[in-house]
This record gives sequence, C-alpha cells and structure tokens, in this order.
Amino acid sequence: MATGTGGPVAPFSVWDYVVFVGTVLVAAGIGLFQAIRGRKNTSSDEFLLGGRQMTAVPVAMSLTASFMSGITVIGTPAEAYRFGAAFWIFGISYAIMSTITAEVFVPLFYRLGITSTYEYLEMRYNMLVRTIGTSMYIFQTALYTGMVIYAPALALNQITGLDLWGVLVATGVVCIIYCTLGGLKAVIWTDVFQMLIMLAGFVAVIARGAVVQGGLGKIWDDCYQGGRLDAFDFDPDPLKRHTFWTIVVGGSLMWVSMYSINQSQVQRYISCRTLTQAKLSLYVNMVGLWVTVSLAVFSGLTMYSIYKDCDPLTNGDVGAIDQVHLKLTSVNMVQILICCVHFSTVSSSINALVAVTVEDFIRPVWKNLTEKQLSWINMGLSVFFGFLCIGMAGVASLMGSILQAALSIFGMISGPLLGLYLLGMFWRTANATGGLVGLVVGLVVTLWVGIGGQIYPPLDDKTKPLPISVAGCNRTQDLNFTTVTPWTSLATLTPLYRPALADEWYSLSYLYLSVLGTLVTVIVGLVVSAITGGCKQEKLRSDLFVIRSDLFCAGCGKDPEADLKKGSDNAGFVDPLFNPIEKVMEMGTKL
Repeated sequence: MATGTGGPVAPFSVWDYVVFVGTVLVAAGIGLFQAIRGRKNTSSDEFLLGGRQMTAVPVAMSLTASFMSGITVIGTPAEAYRFGAAFWIFGISYAIMSTITAEVFVPLFYRLGITSTYEYLEMRYNMLVRTIGTSMYIFQTALYTGMVIYAPALALNQITGLDLWGVLVATGVVCIIYCTLGGLKAVIWTDVFQMLIMLAGFVAVIARGAVVQGGLGKIWDDCYQGGRLDAFDFDPDPLKRHTFWTIVVGGSLMWVSMYSINQSQVQRYISCRTLTQAKLSLYVNMVGLWVTVSLAVFSGLTMYSIYKDCDPLTNGDVGAIDQVHLKLTSVNMVQILICCVHFSTVSSSINALVAVTVEDFIRPVWKNLTEKQLSWINMGLSVFFGFLCIGMAGVASLMGSILQAALSIFGMISGPLLGLYLLGMFWRTANATGGLVGLVVGLVVTLWVGIGGQIYPPLDDKTKPLPISVAGCNRTQDLNFTTVTPWTSLATLTPLYRPALADEWYSLSYLYLSVLGTLVTVIVGLVVSAITGGCKQEKLRSDLFVIRSDLFCAGCGKDPEADLKKGSDNAGFVDPLFNPIEKVMEMGTKL
C-alpha cells in the first residue's frame, strides 16, 4: 500500500512480469493476425491505408491513442500534481481542433485522394517545397517518437532495474514486428487494444487512491485546499506558461497542427471508407480525448492528495517527477499502462514515416515499381525507421520535462508547416517562392524562441509551480520541509548568466510557438508572394482550395464538382472579410 511517509517504489513481482510480457505478446499477435488475414492483398495501398476501408470508431480510438502516448500517461498526471488542474482546459482546445480539422482539412485531403499529406505541397507549390516539408516532418516525428520510447523505458528501468537500452530495444522491436507485418490495420487495431488498457490503468490509479484516502471527496477537498483546482487564469500575458488564453488559443492551434497536417493522423482518417466516416472519426476522437485527459488529470490530483505532506521526489524516493505515480500502487494494470501504451504512438509514427518516404521520395524517382517491390520497400523502411526512432531516444534523454518538450517540438516545427498549408489553401495569390521563404523564416523564428526557452527556462513567476512539502515524511535527506523545489531538469543546467531575452522572448509560453510559427509563415509568405509577382491564376486547380461545400456540410459535399466548376467564386478565400486582403495581393502583383 502506498503511503505518504516515504519509501522506495515497490519492485516488479513475478506476476507483474507475467502480465507485462503477456500484454506485449498480445500487441505483437495483433500484427501477426493482420498479416495472416491480409496475406492475399499485399498492395501498398493496403499496407499504408488499410485499403481505405476502415470505419469511424476504431480509427477514432487509434487517433486518440496515437498522441495520448506514454508521454501523456506519464507527463499529464505529473503536470496536474505539480501545477494543478489547468490542463483540463485543453478539453476546449480539443473541441476547436476537431471541428477545424473535420470541416476544413479532411474534405480537402479526402477529395484529393492523397496518401502523403505532403503530396498537397507539390500540387499547390512545387517539388522543392514538398521535399522540405517532408524532411521537417521526418525529423520532428523521429525525435518525438524517441521521446515516446525513452520516457516509459526510463520508468521501467527505475522500477525493475532492467537495463535501460535493453528495454528500449526490446519494446521498439515489438513495434517494428507488427508494423512490418501488418501495416496500418495492425497499427489501428493494436491502438484500440492499448487505448482500453490506458483508460483502465488511469481508473486503477484513481480507484487505488480513493481506497487509500477514504473516497473521491477527500481527494477533491485536499486538492482544493492545496490550490490545485484553481484552473482558470484569464491573465492575457503571453509569457505565462498556462493560462486560459494560452491553452485555448495557443493549445487549439498547436493541436490543429498535430491533427490536420501530421501524417500520423491524416493517414488514419483518409483510410476511412467514406468522407462521413472520416469526419465522424474526428468527433468520436474528441470525446476520447476528453475522457483521457480527464482521467489523466484526476490521476495527478489523486497523487497530490496522497503525497501532499511527503513529496516522493523531494524526499528522494523516486528519481524524477514522472515516476511519482509508479509509487502510488502496486496494481499490475499501472505497470502495464506505463510499459505498453507507447507502442501505439511508436507504431503510428513508423507507419507514417514509411508512407511519406515512399510517396514523397521513392515513387517520384522510381515510377515503375511493382506492388511486390513496394511491399518489400514498405517492410524494409519499417525496420529502418523503427531502429532510427530507438536511436533518437538517446537525444530525447537530454531534454527536460517530457510533456512540455514534446509539445514544444510540435509547436516549433508543425506551426510553420501549418502556416504553409493555410497559405496555400486560402490565398490563391500565394506562390511557391512566398511559401518557401515564409516556411523558412517561420521555422527559424520558432526554433530561435523554442531552443532559447530550453537553454534559459522561464522562471517560477511565469510557470507558477504550486507548493509541495516533505513535512510528513518519516525519512528525509536534510531537506527544508516547506520549500518549493525546482522541477525542470534543465534548471540544473541553466547558465548563471541570463540575457535580457531570456525573461521576455525566450519566456514565451511554449503553447504559443505554434501560433508564432503559423503567423510568421503566412505573413511573410503573403508579402514575398506579392513582391515576386503572385501566382498565375489560370494554372491553379480549384480543388486545391477549400470550397463552400466543404464547410460544416452534413452531406459532406454532396456535389463538390458543382462548386469546383464555379472557380474562384467558391474556391479559395470567399469570406468578404478577407476579400480586401486578396485585393491588396492582386495590387501587389500588378505593381
């Protein structure tokens, strides 16, 4: 039984190992089953998109599991434990993200029948822009997946004593096996299985905490007394880490960039058999995100209720904040949760990396490959990217708070990419030169701010960590029982000298990195396009733009061809609010 009086994390028992190994074998077995079941159909379309015959519910669960990874399972409870329940506000961001993605991006990508999201960049701009966009995605995804592998493996290493790199390689190889053999169908159905395990694990943590504390009411009251329920901060200061505005505005755009143009997610909803099913999968996914983040946050609040008088990290019982909930219970489900939920994200990333590599780098060069050759290439790339992601776990080990670091990566890279897509989808006068320059400038700016924030972390007056205590511990290490301790591992690496930019520019909330990248890319792209003569209107395909029948249409575009034939009247930016912008662009091209 967990207590608030200190003591090390309980080690794995024999049954813990049995259940863990059994769970891993089930995940691998799903891949083998899908490989045997689909052995007669070995086409590239079947491997990468499941034959475009998937339905909404399994795809929705896969969408949720893909980014609700081990990072979320470990990082979100730790976030709530240390900073309170503000993370719950992301539920609003999920609703905004789901609506924008379903009603704006899904109809466009589904109508174009693409496999790689970055095919659109060549259609709208040119091959160079597509290549750069794909390369940015590959780097981002490989680094993020390395973090996803590293975080649970480190937790396993701490509680079992198993060799860290042995755990990394072993779990990575399992993902490689079922990705290589079963393709997207294996990934999606394994995600469904792991999503159920993840939710059950959160419930196990909360139930255990309720038993230890004497009910959910006691947990809620402890969190209220400890200031953990003060979630709504309406301060507009963009430098504060989490406020209502940073989460709703910055968080929404960040999640839009993660769901609307990220290959790992787009590949799922375009695998649905109809556009209606694709849209529905995103709305069902929204509910899944609500449930998952609610359980994750309440798990963190449960941890605080139990350890409010004896913080395990400050007391030396655990090596990192991300391991606090491992100390909470010896229930097998929690260990399974930590050990295997990252499979879903890793497998999703591997499958997506294979898709973009084949569609963006291999097929354009070798146009006459047979389906059998493509099948072998797909499997070979699955193995390659699997081991690449395992290697990137070493880079991830150098970063700080896993949750913030992971979301910062998406902000720094996906923000400019989202700006590039929006520029192409809504402004007909934007050209390839403007798009490329805007993307590069946006990326440079976000990397500047993001990396600066990693080197010079914001001070506590911007991050607002809540008080912790070790006053109730039986065993301490000459600690001050009432101090608030620094939690970011990078704090120990922070140089003594802090430049003026550190407390202004570099302290920008990590959630605004995506907003910054998107705005810079769009603005610079429009200006450069105007200077370089704009885009030749007659050469543009109308189906490359958002059309009226795409937007909030229950029929999901009953007759999209009719809208497309109307040309510029219905394609591109048609809202009168933005017509002046288009007029200015036209004037710029004439000048």
